[in-house]
Amino acid sequence: MAYRLLQWGRQHRGKIFVGVGVGVGGLLLWQLNGRQLPLQTEGYIQAPAWTQNPLPGRDVQLKTLASTKEFDVLVIGGGATGCGVALDAVTRGLSTALVEKYDFSSGTSSRSTKLIHGGVRYLQKAIMGLDLEQYHLVKEALHERANLLQIAPHLSAPLPIMLPVYTWWQVPYYWAGIKAYDLVAGSKCVKPSFILSKSSALEKFPMLKKDKLKAAIVYYDGQHNDARMNIAIALTAARQGACISNHTEVLKLLKEKDVTTGIERICGATIKDHNTGNVFDVRAKCVINATGPFTDGIRKLDDPKIANICQPSAGVHIILPGYYSPDAMGLLDPATSDGRVIFFLPWENLTIAGTTDSPTGVTHHPAPREKDIQFILKEIENYLSPEVHVRRGDVQAAWSGIRPLVTDPNSKNTQSISRNHVVEVSKSGLVTIAGGKWTTYRSMATDAVDAAVKHCGLSPKRPSGTDGLILDGGYHWTPNHYIKLAQDYGLETDIAKHLSRTYGDNAVKVARMAKVTGKRWPIIAERLVEDLPYIEAEVKYGIEEYACTAVDILARRTRLAFLNVHAAEEALPAILKIMQKELGWSEQRVEQERAEALEMIYVEMGTKAKEGAHTKGITLSAIDIQKYKQRFNIVDRDRKGFITRPDIQKLLQDMNEGLDEDALNDMLKEVDLNQNGKLELDEFLELMSNVKSGEVTQNRLATLLKLGEEQQQQKKIISVDRSGGGL
Repeated sequence: MAYRLLQWGRQHRGKIFVGVGVGVGGLLLWQLNGRQLPLQTEGYIQAPAWTQNPLPGRDVQLKTLASTKEFDVLVIGGGATGCGVALDAVTRGLSTALVEKYDFSSGTSSRSTKLIHGGVRYLQKAIMGLDLEQYHLVKEALHERANLLQIAPHLSAPLPIMLPVYTWWQVPYYWAGIKAYDLVAGSKCVKPSFILSKSSALEKFPMLKKDKLKAAIVYYDGQHNDARMNIAIALTAARQGACISNHTEVLKLLKEKDVTTGIERICGATIKDHNTGNVFDVRAKCVINATGPFTDGIRKLDDPKIANICQPSAGVHIILPGYYSPDAMGLLDPATSDGRVIFFLPWENLTIAGTTDSPTGVTHHPAPREKDIQFILKEIENYLSPEVHVRRGDVQAAWSGIRPLVTDPNSKNTQSISRNHVVEVSKSGLVTIAGGKWTTYRSMATDAVDAAVKHCGLSPKRPSGTDGLILDGGYHWTPNHYIKLAQDYGLETDIAKHLSRTYGDNAVKVARMAKVTGKRWPIIAERLVEDLPYIEAEVKYGIEEYACTAVDILARRTRLAFLNVHAAEEALPAILKIMQKELGWSEQRVEQERAEALEMIYVEMGTKAKEGAHTKGITLSAIDIQKYKQRFNIVDRDRKGFITRPDIQKLLQDMNEGLDEDALNDMLKEVDLNQNGKLELDEFLELMSNVKSGEVTQNRLATLLKLGEEQQQQKKIISVDRSGGGL
């Protein structure tokens, strides 16, 4: 009997562990009486002196970089981890420099799911596998989640995430797991999770599929603006004295022989400023490699024969209109058709969905695959009401981020993927920090600087000061900050909210740069695009934040490229005009910037993938073809077989509507596949085929022709009055 009980216990140890854990956890949570993480939402915190330090210009930073005899630390990489390392080092009193080949957050750090999370699925693995290491990873991440929500309240916020349950037995199973997540967080719990009935779940998330829905569980994680968070970390380091420079590439590592050991030690790097072409050496006692997916490239500058440790994985995300999700409730699909996890979250008044996980090569310009976009659309369709038609054409932007999974060179099994971040110190003293995730950037940075202090003979003046250190823009921010901004500067409410949530208490500086509109309201601020809250003054302020290219503005100082590729293209001319004036660009430089920005939008933000989805040809039925031919002929009155700009102008005149020349040209160019200045019947039928299938949405010409047809049909209907008034 005892043997059978033991055998049963082994087979069900995960369930036993869950049961005991939840039982104890439930008791503790009951005693805590709903205690939750206190967030900085009101009151006044005395800002330290460094917050008043002016931000050195990029030219000043480069001069300091070139003229300093020797830094304590030189960080390579301007992502979240690299900037976190620079901030950690400078808070210890170490002289610190950081260089980044492209822009701060230009890689993986700007292409995340935008979640600050401990990892619900990792906790599940820890419990089911009785894996203590996995448990500690979750515990650490939950601490860092709480820290990020505290140190950048303007850029981050708690987000409720719903887990819908469609079978009764899964209700206690998922509830136990989520309660365990609360328990592990302890005093760092954002808000306690709770269970919802079917009706309450549909009230909170009306787009949800209700068929067979049994209940839903809601838990809390954090959400942030990842690129802006990365930049805030970089600017905080700069204000505290770190010398940081983007668009500055490491060409080689400098070495000199240690006279006592005879071993060559790294003593700095040769770098190139891509803006000027200047090449110079930067010397440092320690060089830290924090380059994410490009980790092995820097390691091979140290030792060309060293084995790779990075195994890159691509994660694709898509942006959909805001009506796909509630304003303040996310959704988690814990088990997709291929075992992956899909998040479906509100972000920047739109909806973000992702991610995928597939092996990839290392590139600075990752592109989303149509296959992955379709996978995400199919999975979210499974969870949404049949009333919500999930359409490919609703995808406003899509991107791929490269997750830097690593093997641990210090482990006995060097082939297995490390679940934690890895710190490696080479024989020549190169410190490499790799792996991990966005949420744990700060603890990763601390471990990297600890290793640098230990192995490179550094003498910090004080311990790390980053845990609880409020980032640039966060000290005087409250949720009501935007109201004073709107009142004091005459800003539209959505713009005031956007500036407040993006720049924190620095939003006033942006408002002061804004142009007077000459209108009664709003008094200041010209938008870059009509339907988004980004303004022209942000371009000027972005330059002060070290933006050097149009792509820097489109993708990271603003998030236009990530939110809507058409809006990004629309805003580009205004951005180029402002940057040309502020930076003294030649016409040649302007055209180069235009080409590079359009290429980024086309390749990296999903436009190319979308074009591939539109090459299916005409898939209409004979009845539909006849219907759309009749609609086409309303404009093609001469039966030429094509539509030109004058044809569209005549239709607009009949409708008592008007459009300027540029808008007309854009409307025609948008559908003119062979770019011959006219829309042929086959092109129109292919367009309508894509509209009908959902591959294309919100097409201006298709909508105009539909309205023209409806208006013509209305004219044919004889009113009651004209027929004599009836009886």
